[in-house]
Amino acid sequence: MNGEEEFFDAVTVPRSCPPRKDLESVALVAGWWPHAGSPRERSSCSASTFGSWEEAFITLDVSVRSTLELQVPACRVRILREANQRVTGVIHVDTSKSNGIGKVGERPPQENGIQKHRTSLPAPMFTRSDFSVWSILKKCIGLELSKITMPIAFNEPLSFLQRITEYMEHVYLIHKASCQPQPLERMQSVAAFAVSAVASQWERTGKPFNPLLGETYELTREDLGFRFISEQVSHHPPISAFYSEGLHQDFLFHGSIYPKLKFWGKSVEAEPRGTITLELLKHDEAYTWTNPTCCVHNVIIGKLWIEQYGTVEIVNHRNGDKCVLHFKPCGLFGKELHKVEGYIQDKNKKKLFMIYGKWTECLWGLDPAAYESFKKQERRTDSLRKTKLDDCPEKADGDVVDAVPEAQETVQVIPGSKLLWRVNTRPPNSAQMYNFTSFTVSLNELETGMEKILAPTDCRLRPDIRGMENGNMDLASQEKERLEEKQREARRERAREEAEWQTRWFHRGSNPYTGTPDWLYVGGYFERDFSGCPDIY
Repeated sequence: MNGEEEFFDAVTVPRSCPPRKDLESVALVAGWWPHAGSPRERSSCSASTFGSWEEAFITLDVSVRSTLELQVPACRVRILREANQRVTGVIHVDTSKSNGIGKVGERPPQENGIQKHRTSLPAPMFTRSDFSVWSILKKCIGLELSKITMPIAFNEPLSFLQRITEYMEHVYLIHKASCQPQPLERMQSVAAFAVSAVASQWERTGKPFNPLLGETYELTREDLGFRFISEQVSHHPPISAFYSEGLHQDFLFHGSIYPKLKFWGKSVEAEPRGTITLELLKHDEAYTWTNPTCCVHNVIIGKLWIEQYGTVEIVNHRNGDKCVLHFKPCGLFGKELHKVEGYIQDKNKKKLFMIYGKWTECLWGLDPAAYESFKKQERRTDSLRKTKLDDCPEKADGDVVDAVPEAQETVQVIPGSKLLWRVNTRPPNSAQMYNFTSFTVSLNELETGMEKILAPTDCRLRPDIRGMENGNMDLASQEKERLEEKQREARRERAREEAEWQTRWFHRGSNPYTGTPDWLYVGGYFERDFSGCPDIY
């Protein structure tokens, strides 16, 4: 099944089409539809609003229909709208009457001026084979890399602020959570969103540009139902603060990130710091968590590869529910590579739901009893193979490179499991575009007239990133050095005047739910008074 078709969640469907009277009541539990009315009205619409549901079922591929869940007798269909999938094109939905845009599939105008997003970068990625990272990193073993100036050859044409914005690629999961009636179902969607937020890092071995102090990035996506603003609020240590809100007042998503980067000889490790908070406004719920650790292997010699590991705990501060997710390290023979396993428990630590999958592919879940029964059978089967595994030679400690683990078979789906999330298929030219996703490719696009709308500190206006994106590495390197020297001179000037840096859109404070240090949005950005913005470019 391909990514274009996979927007249905669940289990079985009769091969014949249900009668129209059963299809009149359709529960659109996830994804924002460009529909008139309140969020509550948008979440439950009659079939007549969207056109012929019989035609929709007939046109669907059999493999798609086989994953459709019909809850007989109500026959309510749970349709999950993937963030970048064209559902209307598949099921012949006519939304022109309700959204006022005109043609079906035509994108609504964006606040940042973009109506149709690009599908490729202006220039392909260059080769890094002629550059030696060892000459730079050999003196940095055990040190924090945020203070080390790296050549532009090891970058990708994005700011770290834009990299943070990639959290929003699967924002439909937040919309889905907001529409779920039960707290357990909401936690399932929030957990899926937390895992999906790191999926874009797969095979992303380029380093994003360090944001300049005062740099900002905004993104408004009316088609996905959110807007986003971030600011670099500190340079030493580097701290990036962000804030996002649903365009239909269904959620707030915010946090501050200050990763610690360290070089350990053969690998670079990014340890996440800072709290991420999601508020579901309709339910008066708040969830907090931190991201797993990311490690890039073979930075000196060999093929680069990435793994995520560590424990992520998502807490529902309203009812005490907690989701514990274990991002497993690669392990011997790569058996655990990319795997995520965990569970949801209530405030009394009773397990309510089990979760498993891979952060690079998908996430599934099911009842704890069914999960334990399957695992018990799996352990019995594994014990029969133990003798063969014991005969396999182990990797020597003195190996020069960390061998890239062989690709394991995809996630084995346990019978009765529920699909929580599946990654979007990357574009066919992704390898020539720094392994960007389709969502990522659009983040730095700049169309005529946007400069008049954006803040002058927006990283789309950074000449070094723009030069690299356009394939002009010499210009990009020169501009990077110029901007860094301009930043150093501004810091020296503040020191002479004994003046402190003043942030523009965020202020230092405490997270309202955890009490830990955080940077909080002060508001006002989207009123677009940029008169007090600094000159950083």
